[in-house]
Amino acid sequence: MRSAYSISFLSLILISYCLIGCGGLTKKKNEDPPIPTKDWAEIKEDSVITILAENSPVSYFIYRGRNMGYEYELLYEFSKDQNIRIQIQMVNDLDRMFELLDSCRGDVIACNLTINERRDEFVDFTVPHMHTHQVLIQRKPENYQKLKSSELDNTLIRAPEELAGKTIHVWKNSSYFEKITQLNQSLNLNMEIVPTEGDLITEELIRMVSDGEINYTIADENVADIDLRYYPNLDIKMQLSHADSIGFAVRESSPNLRDTLNAWLLDKRNASTIGEVQRKYFKRRSHTNKANQDYSSLNGDQLSPYDDIVKRESDSIGWDWRLISAIIYQESKFETYKESGAGAFGIFQFMPSTAASYGINRSSSAEAQIKAGIRKLKKNYDQWLEEINDSTECIYFTLGTFNAGRSHIDDARALAKKHGLNDSVWHDNVADMVRNLSKPTYYRDEVVKNGYLRGIETYEYIIEVIQRYEEYQAAFPD
Repeated sequence: MRSAYSISFLSLILISYCLIGCGGLTKKKNEDPPIPTKDWAEIKEDSVITILAENSPVSYFIYRGRNMGYEYELLYEFSKDQNIRIQIQMVNDLDRMFELLDSCRGDVIACNLTINERRDEFVDFTVPHMHTHQVLIQRKPENYQKLKSSELDNTLIRAPEELAGKTIHVWKNSSYFEKITQLNQSLNLNMEIVPTEGDLITEELIRMVSDGEINYTIADENVADIDLRYYPNLDIKMQLSHADSIGFAVRESSPNLRDTLNAWLLDKRNASTIGEVQRKYFKRRSHTNKANQDYSSLNGDQLSPYDDIVKRESDSIGWDWRLISAIIYQESKFETYKESGAGAFGIFQFMPSTAASYGINRSSSAEAQIKAGIRKLKKNYDQWLEEINDSTECIYFTLGTFNAGRSHIDDARALAKKHGLNDSVWHDNVADMVRNLSKPTYYRDEVVKNGYLRGIETYEYIIEVIQRYEEYQAAFPD
């Protein structure tokens, strides 16, 4: 059979479209601005905003399949208020984030960016959503727990002049690099400043200091304060800057997007929401502690407790395990005990009658439930493959069948054919008719055999599963 891996070609099509249709950011502020090609109007029309985020507690991470992170949650609240979806494009190399913005791979950079003049030449920043300081990350002596506070201070750097002759590792394109270079020159400290690449994230540099691989690095205090919970042998008291402003970055050719974000960030009605998100990540341990626990994308090992089973069973039918995981999260968030008001239960939310035909019940093990769910997906997929000669389209129809049932999808295909649409193509064709099955004009049509369907749920179900699948691909690469 043809593999579900072919679904990845969608990403390539979207990338190519953006590269062709989106203007660049190579011009300076004083030159003629580029022609706007994707701004708030286009984002609203598409009903989706794409966020460029790094894998970190402050920016964005995945825990037990769920999207988390301070900046992600801020923008998620924004997207809810604007009635649009939020989509994540993971930035694995921060040196490429402006290129990705420029090529329309994303609409907003949310990578804990300090607002400064150099960056402001190429992008527009929103108003700050946070203020912080740059701090020196240094390792305490091995016997630090036995030392008094004053004794500990004597072993650590507490003044800029004490950095003389030290070696410090800093991301070369960061605001940290600029400021430590200026400090080195102005005080004639003769430091060795080792520039690091964008794929070595700040959290990794902090870990390297803790483990003794390097001696010093620099981070924003908000980031360092979170990491201090995992690395108690580190000290972050030495401030290296006045208060820095952290903001979101957008293309210069997206002024309406910038203004819309600014209006939301400055609206007094949102102050409590923004404050609560900040407290959640910087004042409480419950959320940020999850970042370095099992099943976090920051560890990069496991997405859920059932990865081994999902991988084995997915491989047996030629599907990507991350697509199966995205379906499971959508159905149950990996909760075996979950039960809906309609009586659907378990990891794949089977109705009792369907579950019985696949040999499972409420007391069945997670492995048995996963095997049954994957068997059903495979059965539906093979049935669609007999009718539709496109493996990617068959994925969409399989997901639609899993959510709404085959009979309603057949009704939507009949409507599509009647209205001059392609009944073998999901997006902009059958999907539109699925959504219309909640309207009397359509579900009372003579070609419809199974009546009303709350079609918007099925329509959005497929969008959300595919979006989550793409996010899982980026966060948990094979």
